[in-house]
Amino acid sequence: MTSTVDRPAVPAHRQGLVLACLSVCTALVVGFVAAINLAVPRLAASSLHPSADQLLWIVDAYVVVFACLVIPAGAAGDKFGRKGTLLTGLAVVAAGALVSAVAPNVAVMLGGRALTGLGAACVLPNCVGVLLHATAPERRGHALAVWAAATGIGGVVGNLGGGALLGGSWRALFVAVAVVAVACLVWAAAVTPRSARHARRLDIPGTALFVGAVIALLLGIIEGPAKGWSSLTVVAAFAACLVLGMAWVLTELRVRHPMLDPRLFREARLAGAALGMTVAFFGNFGLFYINASLLQYGRGWSVLHAGVGIIPVTIPLLLGSRHVPALVRRFGVPAALSAAFVITSAGLTGLSFTADRAYPWYGACLFVVGLGIMLAVPALTAEIAAGLPLERAGIAGGLQSATRELGSALGVAVVGTILTAGFLHHLPAGLSHESPAPRTVSQALALAPGEHASITAAFTQGADTALRAAALVTLVAGALVVGSVTGAHRRARAAA
Repeated sequence: MTSTVDRPAVPAHRQGLVLACLSVCTALVVGFVAAINLAVPRLAASSLHPSADQLLWIVDAYVVVFACLVIPAGAAGDKFGRKGTLLTGLAVVAAGALVSAVAPNVAVMLGGRALTGLGAACVLPNCVGVLLHATAPERRGHALAVWAAATGIGGVVGNLGGGALLGGSWRALFVAVAVVAVACLVWAAAVTPRSARHARRLDIPGTALFVGAVIALLLGIIEGPAKGWSSLTVVAAFAACLVLGMAWVLTELRVRHPMLDPRLFREARLAGAALGMTVAFFGNFGLFYINASLLQYGRGWSVLHAGVGIIPVTIPLLLGSRHVPALVRRFGVPAALSAAFVITSAGLTGLSFTADRAYPWYGACLFVVGLGIMLAVPALTAEIAAGLPLERAGIAGGLQSATRELGSALGVAVVGTILTAGFLHHLPAGLSHESPAPRTVSQALALAPGEHASITAAFTQGADTALRAAALVTLVAGALVVGSVTGAHRRARAAA
């Protein structure tokens, strides 16, 4: 007999409609990250006049809040109801996007971005929770694969939609996000089912410590090149990250209902899958941060042309994601992940050598990166979901979302920091000796408009270095992930 937990909450003929709705909601909050990357050159030259560091924070404010609060938001969905939390998140996304749309300065823009990140944190994990609750057990693998594909396709939708909207004002992008969020809210209210609530306290102290640790880490990474890695600000940021991280672990071990119990990661399978998701999206969104600017600055493409230029990375996601579960069953998770990380690293390396070659070469490397993402995300999503019981689906969704968004934030911060350092290193001597030295293409062109070719060449060289660094991190960290997952599966087979 099917248990109450395993019985789907909606009839079979409506499960596809629920999956479609949740996939669109997911594509919205994921695509917003990609769209803002496309807007970086427009924002750099806008009346906001952001510095290079502020540009990174405009991108990362959304992702950092998203990453830090996505697990508590998953727990909130388990406690208060996943559908209600999902709908609230969509409303907050719309409100935050409108704040950013009317922002008169960087401070207000950052506030709007953070508010939108809070809404996205409520949306993503509860999409997983609602999906698992609404889908029959025998169809959950397929549903998760389709949903995972939506997370990858969302980045491309953000590039294409952002490219079309950014042909006018950058503010139009935020207005459009608000409109789509409201439409998704109405759709989700009509088709998604309610699920049982679970009596579970929210872990406010643990959440605060986790947020503080992540912000301190990113502050140190982003401010390091400008202030110096040995400066008081940067050293204090890394020290604060270490202290807050240790305090978070100790707090979580003592509270009755932790935000995320560190003891879960004693299970090598779950720990490896969580790290793998972080690594996969480190490379993925590090690429997205660089790609839009590289196509606009390096090739002189329009913002719409640059949005279309990312399409090759989506082809594997569109055509191949539904076949990944079968591949995993045939060859095993370790083999699938080994191929995923090697392929992704090879694609990123190839991109670093094709920035100034004909676009078909560049597009081919994007396709290779897409193959790696196609293999990694469904396999890792299923591993995380399998590591926790169904009644903790909100936490499973939160962990999946937190690791991917943390990887995205780290990818933007690390790759953006290396890009800026490389750009400064390759600038013409007359500009690099300015005080302060220009740290964005817009700032450099304002000082020396006649040096356009050498300034864009400096940017391209910095981007090449950043892509190679991302490829190396993906390969080395991916090897650690594969080792952990392989050992866990061997022990599971031996125990069986």
